[in-house]
Amino acid sequence: MRSIRKLVLHGSVAIAGMVATPVLAQSARCPIPDEAAGGPSNAHTRHVETDLRPAVIKQGDKPFTLAERMRQYDVPGLSVAVIHDGKIDWARGWGVRDTASCAPVTPDTAFQAASISKVATAVLALRLAGKGRIGLNRNINDALHSWKLPEDPKLAPHGVTLGQLLSHTAGLGVHGFTGYAPGAPLPTLAQILDGAPPANNPAVRSELPAGAQFEYSGGGYVVTQLALSDVSGMPFEELAQRELLGPLHMTRSAFAPLPAIRADMAFGHENGVPIPGNYLVYPELAPAGLWTSAGDLARLLMDIQASAAGMQNHRLSPTMARRMLTPVKDNWGLGVALYTDKPERFGHDGVNRGFQSFMIAYVGKGDGIVVLTNGGQGRRLMDEVVRAVATDYGWPDIAAPATGAKTLSFAELSRAAGRFKGGGLDVVFEARQDGLYANAGAPVPERLLALSPTRFRSESMGVTAEFASDFSSLTIIEGGPPMKLVRFQ
Repeated sequence: MRSIRKLVLHGSVAIAGMVATPVLAQSARCPIPDEAAGGPSNAHTRHVETDLRPAVIKQGDKPFTLAERMRQYDVPGLSVAVIHDGKIDWARGWGVRDTASCAPVTPDTAFQAASISKVATAVLALRLAGKGRIGLNRNINDALHSWKLPEDPKLAPHGVTLGQLLSHTAGLGVHGFTGYAPGAPLPTLAQILDGAPPANNPAVRSELPAGAQFEYSGGGYVVTQLALSDVSGMPFEELAQRELLGPLHMTRSAFAPLPAIRADMAFGHENGVPIPGNYLVYPELAPAGLWTSAGDLARLLMDIQASAAGMQNHRLSPTMARRMLTPVKDNWGLGVALYTDKPERFGHDGVNRGFQSFMIAYVGKGDGIVVLTNGGQGRRLMDEVVRAVATDYGWPDIAAPATGAKTLSFAELSRAAGRFKGGGLDVVFEARQDGLYANAGAPVPERLLALSPTRFRSESMGVTAEFASDFSSLTIIEGGPPMKLVRFQ
């Protein structure tokens, strides 16, 4: 997230890296799976199959079919689950889970969730905190027994807390992780945290003042992983199964590809073919290692929604769930991205090599969506699928219906001109007679499409941003997490 061209580097790849010219997927060589293999069909699933639209359209543009977009975006397989009125309304797969066997994506197919893993980790951590097993506001070193986070009297004179780790405000480094080939030597958690071989990342250390700012840190979630294991006396993956995945009947989920998952799992793809080894291994389980289905993630979202609504006997108490969904810094709560305009929503996205994922749900009502993909320009496809579902169900806050670009005067454009910084992003906006241009260090600034006097769209990155009414800040509202950037000068 060092520039706007690295938005959502939450797993290991940025959505800005997904702007190559679409190519015909290798999955086109696979026969189209039998319709029944993907799960039940209904009017809602057929809407997704026949009515995909980009954010900006011209008058007379016709919608795309899902099959067309999967080919154009080089996405072999897609899995979607929709939550409506507090239950899973439908869950379905399309395409193939791998282009080697041409096996179809089913409603049970497990994908790597990438950074969505952090939401499950946060629920697990908050559950243990609710039981008094670990403190949210205590120095994390109090919970760590097998390793200690080195003290930094200047940046973290009182140490860092679990709450800061979960909200990315601890000031720790190491944004994300690149994974390991199956069969390669895997580092221990201590080696990962110290950046020692065979770990392939730098050491996780304090880099910014603790509690002062939002700075996304997958490294902080590895510290959390070790702390939860230390206080529970069991491996993280076993703790997650006992306290979270099992009780929620997330039977297609695990922090390792168990035999039951291997029977129906997606492979990561690049250029239409499985990546070497079919997927990468992430010993950094808490930030990136969850395998899951769209339906299982929907169960996790519904459990959080129910707790936040005051219902008892869920994984979190209502008090802890509401704390999870309370902003800490820059539209982030404890483990989740927060869309704080009314009605409030929460969610997360994820990118591991060969996999891209996204989920979002309302706080005050039982609606939401989960989308998982296994390669290509998955983010672009997910955005259009989410828009189709949101339009179908009447959720304009989750994704606005497709619209045409607006023509604004130079005076209107000039209000947005200036430099904006936040969340590791540094963007300069320039008003010209023909439009608003954004530059984050690229050789050529990009002309943005105006959707309203305050809302602009970057087509190359699939990102829509909304300026505050006084243009003192802007927030990403579609195509990425709700990063907030503040006028710098």
